[in-house]
Amino acid sequence: MSMISDKPLSRRLILAGLGIGAAGLGLATPAEAAGKLKAIKSRGYIRGATANEVPYGFMDENGKAAGIGPDVAKAVLDKMGIKDVEWVVTPFGSLIPGLNANRFDFVAAEQNILPDRCRVVRFTQPNSSYGEGLLVKGGNPKNIHGYDDIKKNASLKVAIVSGADQIDFLHATGVPDSQIVMIPNNADALSTIETGRADCYAATELTVARLAAHSKSVEAAEPFSDPIVKGKPVRSYGGFSFRPQDKDLYEAFNAALVAFKKTPDWAHILSSYGLSQKSIDAARSMTMEALCSGK
Repeated sequence: MSMISDKPLSRRLILAGLGIGAAGLGLATPAEAAGKLKAIKSRGYIRGATANEVPYGFMDENGKAAGIGPDVAKAVLDKMGIKDVEWVVTPFGSLIPGLNANRFDFVAAEQNILPDRCRVVRFTQPNSSYGEGLLVKGGNPKNIHGYDDIKKNASLKVAIVSGADQIDFLHATGVPDSQIVMIPNNADALSTIETGRADCYAATELTVARLAAHSKSVEAAEPFSDPIVKGKPVRSYGGFSFRPQDKDLYEAFNAALVAFKKTPDWAHILSSYGLSQKSIDAARSMTMEALCSGK
């Protein structure tokens, strides 16, 4: 896990990075116990976490947090009067455990809002929407165009990021664990396919498209058949997550997000990272309540 800030590392940051102190141990300080939002404003900064996954949340070439999640979060927090965000980059599978251990105050990684996740963290209203895709070797030599192709050929291996919801889509399609290769983050996808450790990489459509644009040795599987779960093509909805006990912080952020989603600035952030108008409209129309209920 690495911590990124616009400021030089202070003793407080070093201790936080080592997991020392009340916050690092997952314990609330007396001020936080009285109200998380008030405590954050009192200390002067908020701790945000993201996974290094373009375009949802990542660190740019200047060491600044960027992507759909961080960019919207910074705009929303600014409306709340919180100007200083100290970002932590951690593997996707560590986001929820780290949040509940109080290593950071919220997550901005466009995590898919799923009923199982809603039971352990509190999600905001959706901030984005996106479909699925498969990254394959250039020329698609094994003719992989969907999860069904993987299921039908037991010799094929598919890579996914550990903790990502593609595991659920693969299981729903009938792909067994013996054909699934776990990798720590999407940056490892290229080498995993290039070396033959896996024949394809399952991720969201935008992640696949961006990875394909950076290497001639891979490409997005075209055409691609969306996985079907419970009789419907898969569409994911990303949101921000908070600890259930941080109710005041969550409610203030969620309210500010709902207001921000009504502005052209919100839509501009999403479109600037490649989201289609269809996906933007979907993120506006879906609700967290429906997603958490699984309906």
